[in-house]
Amino acid sequence: MEASLARLRGAGTAQRPMNARALAALAANPGCRRRALLDGAGVDKGAVAERLGAPMPFGQSQFALVRGNGFEARVRSDGWRALLAAAGAPEGVDAWLPELVDGAAGAASGAAEERLRLTREALVEARGAAAARGAWSVLDHPLLELEVAGAPARLEPDAVLVRPDGRVQVAEVKSFPVLDGSADPAKVGAAARQAAVYVLALREVLDADVVADEVLLLCPKDFSNRPVGAAVDVRRQVAVTRRQLRRMARLEEIAAELPEELTFDLRLRPAPDGSRRQVATRDPEELRAAVEAVPASFAPECLADCELAAHCRADARGCGSLESLGRGVRGELGGLHTLEDVRAAVDGEASGEAAELLRAAAAMRGAALAEVRRGV
Repeated sequence: MEASLARLRGAGTAQRPMNARALAALAANPGCRRRALLDGAGVDKGAVAERLGAPMPFGQSQFALVRGNGFEARVRSDGWRALLAAAGAPEGVDAWLPELVDGAAGAASGAAEERLRLTREALVEARGAAAARGAWSVLDHPLLELEVAGAPARLEPDAVLVRPDGRVQVAEVKSFPVLDGSADPAKVGAAARQAAVYVLALREVLDADVVADEVLLLCPKDFSNRPVGAAVDVRRQVAVTRRQLRRMARLEEIAAELPEELTFDLRLRPAPDGSRRQVATRDPEELRAAVEAVPASFAPECLADCELAAHCRADARGCGSLESLGRGVRGELGGLHTLEDVRAAVDGEASGEAAELLRAAAAMRGAALAEVRRGV
């Protein structure tokens, strides 16, 4: 299977790691085989979209990146005391901070496997210390693994807290502020969905009842750089993500339905100006055919988190797919699949409950417009 995924990426192309944010977005749209295959194979979807002429403007500003990195460094600099305070630890208590990166293996090909091993060992040792003497422990940037569509995804939460009672809790550092005791609900929701992925990955290593249903978010208080923590219940997000991941088709099943020669290789070559950057040389139409050979399930929500969303939206609009209007519209219209089907239903050329409702809605709209015209 690994050889097949490498072929899909292209010869010599490095695998793009899947992070928790991408996994949470993927789980929110499990019917999209295109995203599942490209993400699972580690294809750089942003580079593919750019070659197709439909890039999406993702990424934080340089200012936001500097602020976020500075805030995380501030939280980590004093032994995660803000995290301990948010968890209710006694003032002045120190936490054990295990070393999770083997310096000698840092650049070796097996570094990821070594970090996974060190994380598992640290979790066992921290829980043992909690049982023996009620110790607090913080695993700083541990490495976890979760199976996604039959392929392993490596995930790195900001921290994992082990409490004196042996419970294990995910912690995330976010740079959006808490103003007057509350934060942007949309940003908190996105953080909760991302943290739910880490909870699931932890439960692959530990018993489910050991891993807390609440995660700790650390954010700047008001407009300062002072961290404040809050607990967020992610039981619903964990249940939804687990269910959606189970529904996703396995990568080998998707790949088996595709031509053996299919590849998303961009055929990168050194730039002609002599710089170190590389440029794509693959014919855009050839690449477009490869991308469109894999079924997609576009929804307007994809625009917020998928690099290929602009291309998929244009594709959905081009074939008149109702998915381009949103899952709610698609669900309400039952057996109708395209805008042409909707027009046919309104014109009386189709039957069924959805068609009858559409005709009634069209009649009501016509009556309302006639009333407006008479009023004018």
